[in-house]
Amino acid sequence: MSRIDIAGAGAFGTALAISLARSGAEVTLWARSGGAEIQAARENARRLPGHSLPDSLRVTGRIDDLTSDLLLLAVPTQKLAEVLPFLPGHATTVLSCAKGIHLATGLSPCELIARDMPQVTPGTLTGPSFAADIAAGLPTALTLACADDAIGAALQERLSTPVLRLYRTTDVIGAELGGALKNVIAIAAGVVMGAGLGESARAALMARGFAEMRRVAATKGAQDDTLSGLSGLGDLVLTCTSDKSRNYRHGQALAGARPLDPEATIEGAATAQELSSHQYLDTPIADVVAALCQGGLSVQDAMAALLNRPLKPE
Repeated sequence: MSRIDIAGAGAFGTALAISLARSGAEVTLWARSGGAEIQAARENARRLPGHSLPDSLRVTGRIDDLTSDLLLLAVPTQKLAEVLPFLPGHATTVLSCAKGIHLATGLSPCELIARDMPQVTPGTLTGPSFAADIAAGLPTALTLACADDAIGAALQERLSTPVLRLYRTTDVIGAELGGALKNVIAIAAGVVMGAGLGESARAALMARGFAEMRRVAATKGAQDDTLSGLSGLGDLVLTCTSDKSRNYRHGQALAGARPLDPEATIEGAATAQELSSHQYLDTPIADVVAALCQGGLSVQDAMAALLNRPLKPE
């Protein structure tokens, strides 16, 4: 039986743990708080209610209980640097399941892992997926990115299940950027729909947003094909069109269509702020999203800023 550790018992970490345990793996899930309660209740009632934990899934509050050679990090990007120094040194491969750019350093999750755990092989598991769908056993496809293709192929076999299909790539930069950048566009899409601007406006926003994602990714050395795959375009479509997306809901809230959720992790807000701090990047949508999230721009002014840009060829 394969042994897999997962650090982070939020909705996505719990869903992955359920899916992998259900397929026969022996999974240990570390919860930063409430681990004993989740283990006793056999359900993560706060983060993923209604989904019982399989027998082969153990939840712990002790980080030292993570002893597998494979560790999945389902910790929000902005909290990742706080957790990495305390991880035990058993893992040889560490996969990030977070999406975003660390605001304080400008580093991606895999770059943070490489900095703080130089002895491991880093990688990322990303793509169009909602925790509730994975926990419910609904068909889902993800991208597994690892620079070492042989290790990536072994991980692909180890982590794929009958309903969780993994495609692999060696383009870690592109896979991480796709997952980070689409959250920015998802906030903007939520603003569009929350403000009642219509489906046509959202379609235009998604298309121009995807062009912006490709421009940023190209400047950072990503392969364009990666952005056109699950971790880029696939994730963009999902999060720009569903109320299950936290970033999309945050955009709706910014437009006044729903209340803000103070407990939600909105990685797109930090990513937009990081992108807008670099003048060499051509990121008009990210710039507007950053200003909206920081309260420096109204929805009406944001719309005017984008619509009044100089006309140009597509």
